[in-house]
Amino acid sequence: MLRIGAHTSIAGGVYNAVSEQIEYDGNCGQIFTHSPQVWQDPNIEDDEADRFRDLSEENDVRPWVIHSSYLVNLCTPKEDLREKSIDSMQKEVDAAAKLDIPYVNVHLGAHTGAGVEGGLDNAASALDELEVPDGVTVLVESDAGSGTKLGGQFEHLAGVLERSEQELEVCLDTAHAFAAGYDLSTPEGVEETFAEFDDVVGLEKLACVHLNDSKHDCGTNKDEHAHIGEGLIGPEGMEAFLNHDAVDDVPLVLETPTEDGKSYEWNIQRVRELYDR
Repeated sequence: MLRIGAHTSIAGGVYNAVSEQIEYDGNCGQIFTHSPQVWQDPNIEDDEADRFRDLSEENDVRPWVIHSSYLVNLCTPKEDLREKSIDSMQKEVDAAAKLDIPYVNVHLGAHTGAGVEGGLDNAASALDELEVPDGVTVLVESDAGSGTKLGGQFEHLAGVLERSEQELEVCLDTAHAFAAGYDLSTPEGVEETFAEFDDVVGLEKLACVHLNDSKHDCGTNKDEHAHIGEGLIGPEGMEAFLNHDAVDDVPLVLETPTEDGKSYEWNIQRVRELYDR
């Protein structure tokens, strides 16, 4: 069964994310537990969590993913930022357990001078300080690779998975991978990208996909999402990606823009039109 959904809002109560997802005709999804632009703790009451779980089960909306704060930087050599990042991530995995959400997604962040190997060491050791509840898995997300940010190369993702004592998995963002130089615009490029991912990381570690088209060309390291099939990955690449065996049973979460009269609902429908399995 195709699991396709969008990033939805928890405004007014976390359970509202489920209602919004249903409006979009989605059957999985992603949330922030608070504003991603500030250091803030999740504040989810027990009755809210109960209602979220019940609505998700009743409407078969699953799995959900919590996206961590944008301020989290696991690769940083700065001790104060590292401690804030660890504390924030601990609260996110605890919130995931409370909501019966299986995944918490995080960007590795930027090494800001520590170097690639040092940054990967920092990220793995930071993750190893977490007490991850049973039933929750941390996903490290692929990145567009600008500046000193890590995660743009599959080797970065594999490096953290190999270093860490946690049972980590991966979220592959199609726009990020494309911007980082993995050409997903043709069936041949999709095949080559999945083959490389399997060789370097392992397809068994692919737990989630952020499905986004890209407004910028392959290898530009520019992260700006486009509507499905209307960016530079395009319909041919998106169709090949969606129908590849590698994403069978992998939940797909949209982070597409709301512009040009097109909403998440439009993009979910577009995915279903391109999906032919």
